[in-house]
This record gives sequence, structure tokens and C-alpha cells, in this order.
Amino acid sequence: MEEYKMRRGEYLEERVPDLEGTIEEYFGPISATEEFKGSDLFVVEEPKNPVFERVVAGAVTYSGKKDKLAVDFVERDLEDLMETGDVDAAGDANNAKNDFLLECTGRDAKSRRESMKRAVEDDAETPDDV
Repeated sequence: MEEYKMRRGEYLEERVPDLEGTIEEYFGPISATEEFKGSDLFVVEEPKNPVFERVVAGAVTYSGKKDKLAVDFVERDLEDLMETGDVDAAGDANNAKNDFLLECTGRDAKSRRESMKRAVEDDAETPDDV
């Protein structure tokens, strides 16, 4: 499960007031919910793009902090996609993921990568390093 934060000064509920509807628009009908860190996330068990096996997405609420977007894109194996002839859908799946994350967070793929890289570097620092 990956968590994404919004751009500075922006909030998930302001960017995407109907998160459930947005998830359905990009990935297909929501079939269940799943708990993650005390928040209920939406589950799409049968996504409309055949590359995805399952999609879990939703807002994770933190006390005293801004909500984050949590997502888990479970994708089928390349061999499985080749057997069923669904390899061509990979580009559409990638676009759907990036467009969804951009709409929700206001951050493009490059800024999301840089943010995650900084978070990993911050986590790697120990008090001895300072």
C-alpha cells in the first residue's frame, strides 16, 4: 500500500469531493471496503482494465495531519497478460494510474517520485548521522 500526500496547502477532500465516484470512474465499480490504518478504503475487485487484478484506494485520516491518499494497484503478471492478449491494455492502465493520482494529489509522476525519494532518505537518517 502506497500513501501519497497532497500539494502544499491542498486537501484531498477539496481536490476530490467525491472520491468514491472518482475511483469508480477510473477503475470500475466498488465492490467492498477494506480497513487500513483505521480508515475504510474502497475496493474494486473487478477493474475495467484487464491489467489490474484488484484496486484498493481511499483516504487515510491522521489525527492532527492532512489526510493522505492510500492506493494499492494489484496487477496481473506479464505472462498472464500475454496469454490472454491483454498486453496492449498496459499503457491504458498506466495512464489511468497516473491520471488518477494527479487528479487526487495535484502532483505529477515526477514530483511524486521526488517526494517519495525524500521520505526514504529522511527515514534512513539516524540520530548518529546528525
